Order: sequence, then C-alpha cells, then structure tokens
Amino acid sequence: MKKIAMFIAFHGFRDEEYTEPKKILETAGHKVVTVSTAKGEARGKFRVTAQVDKTVDEINAADYDALTLVGGPGALEYLDTPKVYAVFKKAMELGKLVGAICISPVILARAGLLKGKKAACWPDGGAEVEKSGGKYTGAEVEIDGKLITASGPLPAKKYGQALTEALK
Repeated sequence: MKKIAMFIAFHGFRDEEYTEPKKILETAGHKVVTVSTAKGEARGKFRVTAQVDKTVDEINAADYDALTLVGGPGALEYLDTPKVYAVFKKAMELGKLVGAICISPVILARAGLLKGKKAACWPDGGAEVEKSGGKYTGAEVEIDGKLITASGPLPAKKYGQALTEALK
C-alpha cells in the first residue's frame, strides 16, 4: 500500500478530477489523504464534498509516495501559495511521484518545477507552463519521469490509471 497526498481547493475543486483518480488509487489498495488549506468539508465545483484529512501545514512530503494537485476553479485561488510550492519542491527533491491535473500544473510551473519537463495542462495554462521553461504538449495525459500531468476532467480516469501504474 502506497500513501498519496491529494491536494484540493477548499472551495471549487473539480469534482471528477478528485473522485476518479481517488477511486482508482484506492481500488488499487492505496491510501489517499485529502489535503487542503483548512479542515472540514471542502466543496467541489458541482456537488461533491470531501472531508479534509490534513492541512497543507501538516504535510511532510517525505511521508508520502506521491503528491497530487487537483484542478478546478478554486485551485489557483487556494493552492497557488509558497507553502504548497515548498511541499512540492521537497517532493521532487526526494524523487516522489508528483501529479497535477487541469489548471493545477500552473502551480508547479509557478513553483519552478516544470523547467525542462513535458506537461499537459488545461489549455488556458499552457502559456504559463511554457513561460516557466516547461513544454506544454496539449496531450490528455503526459508522463515525464516521476511527473504525471493531465489536461482536465475528461482524462481524469486515464490520469488516475497513470498514477496507479507509476506507483507499482
């Protein structure tokens, strides 16, 4: 069993970008810890709610096999912060699996973590990926070493499968 920290916006995470990969990872026998900026019940863009297990402040990248960022309209508002950058920088330094879907690869780009990396992203974030030295590919799912990115809600299942495969 591997341990995955899945970061979501406290308000406005994209429902299926959270539920689909989480379900696939848990079905494969992994433990998913839901992380946000506050404890309590986080609300998705549509109907999904999620119980937050830990806050960003409580996360030590060394304690997890993978760390992922969920997209949605609240992602940049809640997760685009120096604290989140620091956690993901540490995760990459430690060689952990890192994932980001939809607009959230922009957070990795702003943290300086996509330089020289291929990345998928919601099309609106492509320029940010390029500006940070990353290569925006326009693919549904992109795998570059221990980095897995996806373009949005449609490939959420493929993204979850890619994460699960990489954790084997």
